[in-house]
Amino acid sequence: MNVRDVLRVLRKRWWWVLGAVTAALCLAALITVKTTPRYQTSVTFFVTTPNSGVGEAYEGGLFSQARVKSYAALLTSDRLSAAVSRKSNTGLTPAEVRDRVRAEPNPDTVLLDATVTDESQQRARLLATHVAAEFKALVELLETQPGRPQSSVKVEVVAGPTVNDTPVAPQPVRNFLVAGLLGLLLGASAATMRELLDTTVKTNDALAEAAGAPVLAAVPVESALRDTPHRLVTAMAHTPRAEALRQLRTNLQFVDVDRPVRTVVVTSAIAGEGKSSTACNLATLFAEAGKRVLLVDADLRRPRVAEYLGIEGAAGLTTLLAGQARLDDVAQEYGTGMWVLPSGFQPPNPSELLGSAHMADLLEDFRERYDLVIVDCPPLLPVTDGAVVAARADGALLVTRARQTTQAQVHAAAGALRSVDARLLGCVFNMVMRSDGDPYQYYGYGYGAPGQAGARSLVDDLSAPEEPRGVPVSAGR
Repeated sequence: MNVRDVLRVLRKRWWWVLGAVTAALCLAALITVKTTPRYQTSVTFFVTTPNSGVGEAYEGGLFSQARVKSYAALLTSDRLSAAVSRKSNTGLTPAEVRDRVRAEPNPDTVLLDATVTDESQQRARLLATHVAAEFKALVELLETQPGRPQSSVKVEVVAGPTVNDTPVAPQPVRNFLVAGLLGLLLGASAATMRELLDTTVKTNDALAEAAGAPVLAAVPVESALRDTPHRLVTAMAHTPRAEALRQLRTNLQFVDVDRPVRTVVVTSAIAGEGKSSTACNLATLFAEAGKRVLLVDADLRRPRVAEYLGIEGAAGLTTLLAGQARLDDVAQEYGTGMWVLPSGFQPPNPSELLGSAHMADLLEDFRERYDLVIVDCPPLLPVTDGAVVAARADGALLVTRARQTTQAQVHAAAGALRSVDARLLGCVFNMVMRSDGDPYQYYGYGYGAPGQAGARSLVDDLSAPEEPRGVPVSAGR
């Protein structure tokens, strides 16, 4: 994943980043409010040794610098803390005093800084005053031990104690800045990781690679379908979705000019990918183009065609397979040039019926009587019905819903078709978000574009189909 891919992911999952930053800022605000203000008091000591000449001054300076490092540890020693605790009358234990004192020598100098931090300004000043007094007394005591020269080291307070009026903690600006940066980093990392772990099909190239077949059309999702989910392409003739389905019709006609397609199975890897609505819309579009089309609902487990088109589905394909009726008795005319064969009653053995010799004879009969036969079949992974019918058809279309079906599922579905020597004509990438496809799929200069609102295709003008009966068709199955 390169920088461009990361930016695309962040643009698509911007709410992840926003949520992480918001949560981090809220946490920083909570910590800032809950933190007790603390104040600092500083004292600076100057450590020197008596000298009488230049050489002695140089050696004394080196000696003092070495002493400063030791005195830094002395400022936080138990002995000094106990003395300050006893004489300051602050009610603090030696351990509490030691925790409030920090010593830091200035590099390459003979200066030593002591900092006292406390929740009270007055107590911080009082502690710093007693630390300075007790430190000087302790150094004098240690340096005048038997065997040492008198006054070999001298410690003076050159600055302080100075109390800052502004508390050193909490620091709202720093807290919010750090929280914002951490939230941005965590949000971006989470969004990128989610994208890397997401194995669903998101692009045309990924779908073509997983299926081993070309993508004949990428059908975008329409915002209008959220309010009116059941619509045929004839009811939304000048939308990107309708144009994508017309592109599918055109590509299907020219997928192989040497082997014309007369019977097409429309299936998917799993349920809910929009195969039934794709089959209904594709049949409608071919009928618009002047073809005699038969739409067959071969999903004998969860039939949807009759429900989508608003027709009676009690008698249909299973009635023919049972020998209880003829095709003319159960096929229902739907508009001009289109007939629909519902599934009929639901049998206990769908796979056996669809794989029977009688079903093969029916498909041959359909081929002779109609220009194109479109068969809506069940998903390939849950059951074998779709593969059984696809093996006897001229080809199959694999409908895949963007960001729902995984690449492994697409690969397995394509493998199920090839295992029965079925011909996979191509894939239909359904319910594609506008950020998923390529720019040419968005029809920026097609129907509905500025200046093109009233444009109609030549096929629209010549075919002029009558309005179909029944309720419109859903975008998804």
